[in-house]
Amino acid sequence: MTVERRKFLKTAALAGAGAGIAAPAIAQSMPKVQWRLASSFPKSLDTIYGAVDIFAKAVSDMTDGNFKIQTFAAGEIVPAFGVLEAAQNGTVEIGETALYYFWGKDPTFAMGTAIPFGLNPRQQNAWFYNGGGNKLFDEFLKGYNLKGLPGGNTGTQMGGWFRKEIKTVADLKGLKFRVGGAGGAVLTKLGVVPQSIPGGDIYPSLEKGTIDAAEWVGPYDDEKLGFNKVAPYYYYPGFWEGGANLHYIFNLNKYNELPKAYQTVLDTAAAWSNVWMQSKYDADNPGALKRLVQGGTKLRPFSHEILEAAYKAAMELYSEISAKNANFKNMYDHMSAFRNDEYLWWQVAEYTYDNFMIRQRAKG
Repeated sequence: MTVERRKFLKTAALAGAGAGIAAPAIAQSMPKVQWRLASSFPKSLDTIYGAVDIFAKAVSDMTDGNFKIQTFAAGEIVPAFGVLEAAQNGTVEIGETALYYFWGKDPTFAMGTAIPFGLNPRQQNAWFYNGGGNKLFDEFLKGYNLKGLPGGNTGTQMGGWFRKEIKTVADLKGLKFRVGGAGGAVLTKLGVVPQSIPGGDIYPSLEKGTIDAAEWVGPYDDEKLGFNKVAPYYYYPGFWEGGANLHYIFNLNKYNELPKAYQTVLDTAAAWSNVWMQSKYDADNPGALKRLVQGGTKLRPFSHEILEAAYKAAMELYSEISAKNANFKNMYDHMSAFRNDEYLWWQVAEYTYDNFMIRQRAKG
């Protein structure tokens, strides 16, 4: 806190006391609070996990150190996939996770992170913050005693690392692929055998050959985790994660007990964490991709045959789920309508500008 702000608060407190308002009221509005946050990610992932440190520091700074959040990596308090339950039952007050990990509990959770052929990162933010997505998602999370806030986005992800080339849909048959959530369900329709493996366990599984391929995030994280050392082919795009959103999930009872000012602090810190994560990936991915390719990585696009088959499978999957899950149908229909309008706009200015600039770069 700046010296000027301290002076202001002190003056305001004295003025309030002189006007018949109790001077301790300001102190009472900033009580001492100590919370714990459990992440689904290891500390080695300095962008996804690093965001929780950015978040916790912002909360402390905005409250003059009165609201402190202690952060823990996956496995330090609960396993990577135990974060949701830990926040739900109050073992910790906050979890940081990718909600599509909990697809098995209810496919609606995937809408908090990404679904195949969903929204890109900016559209994801637009939907959550100004398109009604946050409100819809909080209504769903309330049934699990949770409140959610977007806390970061990885950007459009890569399609993963493969031991062999994947040219046709037939090449996917029987492939043991580390991929989660809705992406795994879609690829199952194309013959893939999805494997659910936490980030820290992917490398040894790929190295030992217990899986044939793995996707994580993108060049910066993938280089850090060393996947290029055990699988030569690097595919794009990760159509199942056009804009993968990370979430802070709060125990709803604990969140509601906070003073309104502290709730606003959490909301603001999460928004800053969201901006920070996306910008860091955007800054770090280009250099990492160059290094990977220079080191022998074979960069490949998924064929149109694969993309078209996956899109068809995704639409079939959403129809099947919507027929038996009202929560999913409500949220998917809302997001889908929003996405269609977004791309109506995107094709006019955004895509045209980016396409032109990419062509200029290619010309040198």
